[in-house]
Amino acid sequence: MPQFPVSRRSVLLGGAAAAGALGVAAPAAWSLPGAGAARRGEVFGLGVASGDPAPDGFVLWTRLAADPLAEDGMGGMPNKALPVQWELATDERFRNVVRRGEEQAAPEMGHSVHVELSGLRPDRDYFYRFRAEGSVSPAGRARTTPLPQAMSELSMVFASCAQFEHGYFTAYRHVAEEHPDLVLHLGDYQYEYQAGDYEIPGGNPRDHAGPETVTLANYRQRHAQYKTDPDLQAAHAAAPWVVVWDDHELDNNWADEVHENPEEPQPDFLERRKAAFKAYYENMPLRRAQVPRGIDLRLHRRVQWGSLATFHMLDTRQYRDDQVGDDQFPTQDPERLNPKRSLTGAEQERWLLQGLRSSGARWDLLGQQVMFAEIDYQNGAEKGYNPDAWDGYVGSRERVMRGWRQAGTRNPVVLTGDVHTHWANEIHDGDAIVGTELTTTSITSKGDGSAELTEREKTYLAENPHVRYYANQRGYVSTKITAGELRADYKVLPYVTEPGAPVRTAASFVVEDGSPGLNEA
Repeated sequence: MPQFPVSRRSVLLGGAAAAGALGVAAPAAWSLPGAGAARRGEVFGLGVASGDPAPDGFVLWTRLAADPLAEDGMGGMPNKALPVQWELATDERFRNVVRRGEEQAAPEMGHSVHVELSGLRPDRDYFYRFRAEGSVSPAGRARTTPLPQAMSELSMVFASCAQFEHGYFTAYRHVAEEHPDLVLHLGDYQYEYQAGDYEIPGGNPRDHAGPETVTLANYRQRHAQYKTDPDLQAAHAAAPWVVVWDDHELDNNWADEVHENPEEPQPDFLERRKAAFKAYYENMPLRRAQVPRGIDLRLHRRVQWGSLATFHMLDTRQYRDDQVGDDQFPTQDPERLNPKRSLTGAEQERWLLQGLRSSGARWDLLGQQVMFAEIDYQNGAEKGYNPDAWDGYVGSRERVMRGWRQAGTRNPVVLTGDVHTHWANEIHDGDAIVGTELTTTSITSKGDGSAELTEREKTYLAENPHVRYYANQRGYVSTKITAGELRADYKVLPYVTEPGAPVRTAASFVVEDGSPGLNEA
């Protein structure tokens, strides 16, 4: 397979590396230009990350790669295990190191390292770095969560959908500059196909080549291509991430063991799924509980932020029934109303509903991929829905809504990605508002977008009065969560097909404690 070219910008920008040896003072994690992206020949060319925080710890991650885009997917590393030292400090200059250790980066795991730490103090920042093969990584900032009974405020950013060829990852740089406590990534972290399959205004700003991603080497190489980006590295280094996938980490619109076009046989699809899941684990800051087992990887899990918030992270791909109506958009297929159809699968649905019943959090947030609120995409009397979203699985949505009502969930909020546009939706059950949905646009997918709505967009928004905000520009959502309210700031960039775009807040909404629905801030 040909090597994916990467722009010179992705390899050389960001240049500054960390100190030359562990024990030497390093710059502050968030002051490192380009997150200290390593130059060719160093082994930390994919940066560092932390994830899945708890009151006493988190996961530290890196993956060794001297030649990140090597054709065999092995990052230019030898076929043997290599020792990787790590250290953790309470200050960004590593004057007070509280933990040190060593892990083996094995070729069987793509020379990735997952350090799962416990026994740390709650609700505080820590700083970490790695050393291997004579190289020192950039520093990263991690954070433990508050104790279960603590009502501490939270600054959280969530993002989705970053296609390398559709634009520059400038939005990730702005995420890093916000210094959030937590970042949620809701899927489409990388794309399994190249941008030549999809035209965007202004063309493709970054060099690209190569076939569709199908093998383990392909997926490793694609993840490495994305991870060479200094803006993405900066966002990973700035805060712990909690990640879930959507479809493009494997195949567009896949559903359980069914690929996008079942009428076009893909006899090796399950091997492809196995490869994609393995590469995903290797390249994400995930715990041992998420180590894949063959074609399965349990990604649904919870992260608690004291008594303030519980994040129920859902997987809406791995267990779903196939889409109705041959996945044609929009659909009028009545099978979408079949109560037996499931988006989450029965086990995950039970897990979610039990978690809502046992939650004592002020805010319960469902971190997931596809649009939850009902959206009619047909103008006039006819109705048309997205078969890939919860609208294609109406029984699943009704059971989840009934579950949070029966549980007495104080503040149910659904966090969504996938659709490459900003939305702020009120979730209705009949005439009653029973929840709130905040949907983030893409980091780059679909190119620059436009600040002006088209006539078609205006018309179908009029069909959906529960949609309080919509925008077709790139960006992310920044939130501030307190005991009394959740504030969501919708961030947008004017362009992504050139680097260096500024960011602005296009709209802000507040959800008040105990009162579902959206109030303009």
